Amino acid sequence: MTDLLVFTPEVRAALDAGQPVVALESTIITHGMPFPQNVETARKVEDTIRAEGAVPATIALMKGRIHIGLSDAELDELAKAEGVMKVSRADMAVCLARGAYGATTVAATMICAARAGIAVFATGGIGGVHRGAEESFDISADLAELGQTAVTVVCAGAKAILDLPKTFEVLETDGVPVFAYGQDELPAFWSRSSGLTAPLRADSAAEIARAAIMRAALGLEGGQLVANPIPEAAEIPREVILPVVEQALSEAQAQGITAKAVTPFLLQRIFELTEGRSLKANIELVLNNARLASQIAKEMAALR
Repeated sequence: MTDLLVFTPEVRAALDAGQPVVALESTIITHGMPFPQNVETARKVEDTIRAEGAVPATIALMKGRIHIGLSDAELDELAKAEGVMKVSRADMAVCLARGAYGATTVAATMICAARAGIAVFATGGIGGVHRGAEESFDISADLAELGQTAVTVVCAGAKAILDLPKTFEVLETDGVPVFAYGQDELPAFWSRSSGLTAPLRADSAAEIARAAIMRAALGLEGGQLVANPIPEAAEIPREVILPVVEQALSEAQAQGITAKAVTPFLLQRIFELTEGRSLKANIELVLNNARLASQIAKEMAALR
């Protein structure tokens, strides 16, 4: 696996020196936002991490190699590429064998980050149990990955398009610690409120870092999930976004959209129905998660 990893000089130097590094996924670039907002947001996230004293490592599959960190030219190349595969555990090897472009989901980013020696990962929202999963069995591989790969994932909660109670039940079954940051209620991506009480609460980056170190010392498999609420000024309240989500879900079902096509379709329709407000909120929550992930990475580096 190490022969497949290609590091930018910045990331390689930081890892060798034991400095804090934060992994970033690449589906937000290829499947989460339109061009040029995708590239602009990716660079803002990386700059936010650097401003917090850590080093960003955006992960993507390109031409048969796993890139741990992307240069400006590589970031532009990925953002403009056509036919980019949305890669998870199941198809990562196929993408590499084909020499294709692959954008990493939460699950794939966790795998690559762990192989590269990166313990903290910032994203927008994780995948989870889709509505109607009792019939479709549509459950994101992100949940299984959290149960087996030792990376601390900072998100704004599971995406609000999902069945949130079932998503967190699966995480509990898999033994994944789920923290709400700074509040007792789990956030729901665009909203600070989900109506669900968090299993655990954390009020500092140091507390989260110590928990990760202790899990490693105990030999426990799997990672941690930190649900970091979107800043108040950027949130779309639950009572506003839920009817929009329901409409988008109904349209997806009526059009027969399934599997990996569901989430991109729903996010695009919600963007349209909110007249762009959902995208602005998405950008702000990702930046907020990058800040917290950087703080956790710095605390973990100090403990090692």
